[in-house]
Amino acid sequence: MNITPGSLTPGRATAPSEFDVRRFGALGDGLMLDTDAINRAVAAAQFAGGGTVVFPAGDYLSHSIRLQSWITLELRAGATLIAADPPPADEAVGFDGKSEPGYDAPEPGPPNLHQDFGHSRFHNSLIWGENLEGVTIRGPGRIYGRGLSRGNGRVALPVGMVAPQPPGHLPDVLEADGIIEPLRDVPPAGPFGYPHPLDTLAAGVGNKTIALRGCRQVLVRDLTILHGGHFAILAAACDNVVIDGVFVDTNRDGIDIDACSNVRISNCSVNSPWDDGICVKSSCGFGGLRPVENVTISNCFVSGFEEGTLYDGTRSRIVRHRGGPIGRIKIGTEASGGFRNIAITNCVFDFCRGLALEQVDGADMEDIVISNVVMRHVMNAPIFIRLAARLRAPGAKVPGSGRRISISNVVAYDVAPDHGIFIAGLPGHPVTDVRLSGVQLHSRGGGTAADATRVVPEMPADYPEPMLFGPLPAWGLHVRHAARVQLQDIALRLLAPDARPSVVLEDVTGLRSRDCDGVADVS
Repeated sequence: MNITPGSLTPGRATAPSEFDVRRFGALGDGLMLDTDAINRAVAAAQFAGGGTVVFPAGDYLSHSIRLQSWITLELRAGATLIAADPPPADEAVGFDGKSEPGYDAPEPGPPNLHQDFGHSRFHNSLIWGENLEGVTIRGPGRIYGRGLSRGNGRVALPVGMVAPQPPGHLPDVLEADGIIEPLRDVPPAGPFGYPHPLDTLAAGVGNKTIALRGCRQVLVRDLTILHGGHFAILAAACDNVVIDGVFVDTNRDGIDIDACSNVRISNCSVNSPWDDGICVKSSCGFGGLRPVENVTISNCFVSGFEEGTLYDGTRSRIVRHRGGPIGRIKIGTEASGGFRNIAITNCVFDFCRGLALEQVDGADMEDIVISNVVMRHVMNAPIFIRLAARLRAPGAKVPGSGRRISISNVVAYDVAPDHGIFIAGLPGHPVTDVRLSGVQLHSRGGGTAADATRVVPEMPADYPEPMLFGPLPAWGLHVRHAARVQLQDIALRLLAPDARPSVVLEDVTGLRSRDCDGVADVS
């Protein structure tokens, strides 16, 4: 189709290409709400057939900004878009989608039983767009999600403040896609805990910085996002997405790509101590089922430093909750549509959890290539591949597949003692055709003789997080329920003594190994 921006709009050639939000009434003083002025500028650009909505230097306080097709939001040097606080609870009104105090209401829709509220509603965001084409959001300015919720509350705690953590226990706030349940006596609803009465937020409350559903030709570039709420960037069922040169230092998920196709994430830095850094998902939160496919993630950095300390350069390293900071690159856990054709290369992990590939919802996870990855101060399994049977998807009855996965040229230094590389299918449902080559793992050591004899539970329907399995009986590599596994040029090293063997294999067929060092248990 030969359609270009503005080709269907009379007078496009003479329309202005830039729309300064100050011309439409924005003050940029960080005190008065600029929401209406910003949306007037967006509407004017749309009426002209497209254009760039410009934020000059200043602090722009806003609730929901409604994107339109062929619109660029440009935050220029010195500009900060600030998510305003929601109104008091007694001012919010209903879910009718009409104009109301605070952020736009979550759009009407049937109750979603298969993932949390944050995944399945998009309008309750600082910037949102639905079924659009030609959307660009670019810097070099900043977005500060000061007034956004991270779930289970109207506004997140300020940067640097953390809810009390009971000693030796789980946190008392909802974390990491439901791994950690709130320590409050409120029963969950539904077979998978959704919709959860603590998970749903009222109208007027915003919980995402940028939320896009069903959009095409999306570009997010050269932008800084701080304190981004439940998601700094959430794109669901979108096609042809480029996220490049984005810096995120946030209090939950960084960049989430859900059921999208043809996605390029490159040159990004994401610090997210309380949740995933870059996460590829295939949930049905957008209202259907489709695989995520044709994705590349390259030249990215992920970490779990204290929030705000990657941005200010201090890189504070504090472990505040069980399992340590998160901040990783992950495929899953929401996996109902499946994953295929994904390449991850030239990425660096520091002070966070390792790479995770998880298919637990009955679909396929196949044709994945990962190369040139460096990890340091790894909180748990540097490589975790899991095929299981949570089956949190419409109609899912049996486990899916995990196959044709190639991981090469990985160095993981100072790996926490509980987990080395962990590859696990289920009895009768093996992970197949996995190739590891050029991998160096340097474990912190410290495992006990009791750990070496421990029987690791299968946990087929549980949340697939390495820490939930407890210490593994091998410090370097534990593979079970797998077929046609190739190991080449694998080096396993200890930084301190460990009473466990380097490798344990259970129910593994068709194993091939070559040029492995410190892998004496493999034959």
